[in-house]
Order: sequence, then structure tokens, then C-alpha cells
Amino acid sequence: MIHETMIENLDKKNQKAFEGGGRERLTKHKKGGRLTARERIGVLLDPASFVEIDRFVTHRCTNFEMDKKHIPGDGVVTGYGRIKGRLVFVYSQDFTVFGGSMSRTTANKICKVMDLAAKNGAPMIGINDSGGARIQEGVEALGGYGDIFFRNTRFSGVIPQISAIMGPCAGGAVYSPALTDFTFMVQDSSYMFVTGPDVIKTVTHEDVTKSELGGAETHNEKSGVAHFAAENDKHCLLLIRELISFLPNNNLEDPPQKDVEKVEGRFDTSIADLIPDNSKKPYDMKELIKKVVDDAYFFEVQAHYAKNIVIGFARLNGRSVGIVANQPQVLAGCLNIDASRKAARFIRFCDAFNIPLVSFVDVPGFLPGVEQEWKGIINHGAKIVYAYAEATVPKITLITRKAYGGAYIVMASKHIGADVNLAYPSAEIAVMGAEGAVNIIFRKQIGESESPEETRQEIINDYEEKFSNPYVAAELGYVDEVIDPAETRGRLIDSLEMLVHKRESGPSKKHGVIPL
Repeated sequence: MIHETMIENLDKKNQKAFEGGGRERLTKHKKGGRLTARERIGVLLDPASFVEIDRFVTHRCTNFEMDKKHIPGDGVVTGYGRIKGRLVFVYSQDFTVFGGSMSRTTANKICKVMDLAAKNGAPMIGINDSGGARIQEGVEALGGYGDIFFRNTRFSGVIPQISAIMGPCAGGAVYSPALTDFTFMVQDSSYMFVTGPDVIKTVTHEDVTKSELGGAETHNEKSGVAHFAAENDKHCLLLIRELISFLPNNNLEDPPQKDVEKVEGRFDTSIADLIPDNSKKPYDMKELIKKVVDDAYFFEVQAHYAKNIVIGFARLNGRSVGIVANQPQVLAGCLNIDASRKAARFIRFCDAFNIPLVSFVDVPGFLPGVEQEWKGIINHGAKIVYAYAEATVPKITLITRKAYGGAYIVMASKHIGADVNLAYPSAEIAVMGAEGAVNIIFRKQIGESESPEETRQEIINDYEEKFSNPYVAAELGYVDEVIDPAETRGRLIDSLEMLVHKRESGPSKKHGVIPL
């Protein structure tokens, strides 16, 4: 029989672990609306579903009188629980314990829960709030980071890996989030950088604040390192719950499907009104996306970065799909370095986790310019080609308007493996726009004409009639069907249903060599 005093002793040990770095530090930490490590887990997971692992583990360091400082858990809370009933594994760094610093023991705890996630085929969510490596432990702490990076890489494409940055994340600590699939940051309270403002000032003499250097706004708008910017801790954790609802548990499963009693809104005549008669006028591609997906709900990813391309998740007849779309409102929808990187990474994620890809195309080409060329638009543009061509999930493409030159090929054309290619009657599939083509092909004829401008316009009109339409491509089989815009939702759903059992595999190889 277990004696009552043993139970009391267990309760005391549990209480000490729950207090983290102590009530004073917990109170200080919560100022400004920040949640504690355990509170964050409570918001993230379904109520009463969290099961903790390694609650009483402590460090083994004896340097610098660390042997006199032992706090149960050693700065990270690890375990598993449920999100909308589905199993997930989680770790949450506790800044109140040694600044959430990474010790050998902390790393061991994180590695253990990562291994369990991989063995059980369940998503891994890391909540980061750490001052970096524990200096007192030296290379042992650094080795712990390496062990985590190794697992991030090994499990990439096997289980979804999600990082929430909810405090500082600096130095070597930033590479684990960068190796995961999605990174969330919190406005005004989280930041990431390899070297901090003080070091930068010493080395390059640049004055910059932590927020300017690596805050949520910076990494969501400028660097593209982060995928989501949350208003506060709770908002961040709820966004993660929403993201999980679109993803499968692992690479051997299909994404979750919502039950739909009957397909609603298959026919919408208002869609035709979105596309301007003048092909030079912009429109909001996100409005079109919302008109055709379930419940008009589009969960956008990297909404603040490379806005000339739009990516995110939605559902069609209950099925999760990944959306990639040119945005005519920004840079006329041109592809540039940032847009290519953004889209390619998302395409590869969707392919790894069996999420069908739906592409909305309105692209006049790649963005011209010396800076783009010098910074490697050729290599970066090749990434999106590689990603689409490599992907074996169902790939459905809809050309709404412009699809010119190399950008036509790149944006999930039939030539690089798309399964279903649709087009609106307004689609313009050509090497380039009519004006540019006429200026090159008919330069001599226009120059020798008595009325050059009148001749030029006549030739442009003739060129547009012959080439600035989808029918030449349809005659060649490069477009499977030219559809009435009102039928968009129904045709996308039909195509997805037809491809639901698609099976495709490439040649046997260790891995391809993507142009990085």
C-alpha cells in the first residue's frame, strides 16, 4: 500500500515543478500579456489533454556553482496532447528558469519528445522562449542544439513541424525554427536573429533595435523567415490550432476531410465580374479564391511577404488543398526572387504531406531588372519550376488571364506535370503580350507604313485575335478545357474528385539536387 506521505511528497514535487523559476519570476514574465510555458500549452491543446514527460528532470552541470541550482524540468516543459482530438507532441521553453537557456538536459528532453512524435507519426510543435545556450555548460549545450537540428532535418517531410517564437530566439537557436515547416511570431514580444544589435554595432557600426533587426514585422515582411505574425500569445497558439486542422498527422496519411452533406455554390455568375475587360487593370486574386473555396475561407500563409504571389490553405468539398496564386494587384503578378522562394517552399511542403495543389494563374512574366539578375533570379525562378515538376500530388491549374513566356511554363503548366489545366475565355497564353510581340515581329513593316501607329494597332488587334486567347493552347491539348468562370468551383471540385486516387512516383534516386 502506498503511504499517504508519499502522495504528499509527490504533490510537493509537482507543485515545485509547476512554479518554474518561482512565483516572482512568473509574475514578472506575465507582464504585458505574455503567458507562461504551461499556460501556452493549455491554450494550444484541447482542455485536460496534456500529458507531461520528464517533469522532474534536472541538469547535471557542476560548473560555476550550478550544482546548487536545481529546478525540476530545467527550463522546458515537454509532453503530448490533442488538438481537436488529434495527437500532437509539444515542448514549451520556460523563460523563468535560467532564461529558458538550452542545457544538455533541456536538449535531451526536446529530443526525446521529437523522437516520440516521429515514432507515432504525429505533428511536433515547439514553443520557443529562450536566451540561448547555457553558457555554464559550454560545448555540451551547443551539442544539444546540434542533436535537435539533426532531428529537424531527419523528420522533415515525415511529420509536420511547427515553431512558435514567443520570446527571444538568437544565435544557434534560430536554426531549429528555420528547419521546421512553419514559423509563428508574436508582435512586440518575440524576435529572431543570428547576431544581436550590440554585436552588429561593434562589427558594422549599424544602430538597430531588436525589433527592427528581427521582430515579427521584420521577419514577416522583409526576410520571409516567419510565416505568421500574431497579435499576442493566445492569438499565436490559436493560429497554430487552425493550421493543424488542414494538415495530415504524417506523410503516410491524407489530410483530414470535413464532412460535407452536399456541395454548395457550384455555380457563381459573379466571378466573371471580377476579371476586368482591360487586361492591364488589376484585381484581387484573393477575392476569386474566396468565391470558389468552401465557406469562402482562405487560411493565408506569409500574407505580408512577397505579396505578388499568394499561398495558403483552403477546402474544396471538405478536402484540404494548397493554393498558389499570382496577385495582379502587386507588381502586376510578376514572379520575382522572393515570390519564387515563397511559392516553391510551400509547394514542396504540400507535396510532402499529400495536400493537392490548386494554382490560379495571372502572370505577365518574371520581374525584369539588374538587381533581380544579379541576385540570382535564374536560380530562384528555377526553384518554383523544380517544385512543381517534382510534386506528385494532384495538381490543378486555372489560367484566369495572362500566362506569358517562361512564367506560363513555370506556373504549373501541363508541360511540367499538371494533371488538369483549365482556362477562362479571358486567358491570354502567349510568348509575350501583343504589343511587345508586334513591336518585335513587325518592326520593319510598321516602320515602312505610311501610318505607322494605325498599322501597328491593326496588327496588334489581329495578333490578339489569333494568340491572346486560350484556344490555341486548347487545340494543342495544353489546356484541357476552357470554362465559364461561373463554373469554377464545380470544375475544381470535379477535378479534385477525379484525382483523389492519383498515384505517381519518379525515378529511383537518393534525392534530387534542387537549385538552392
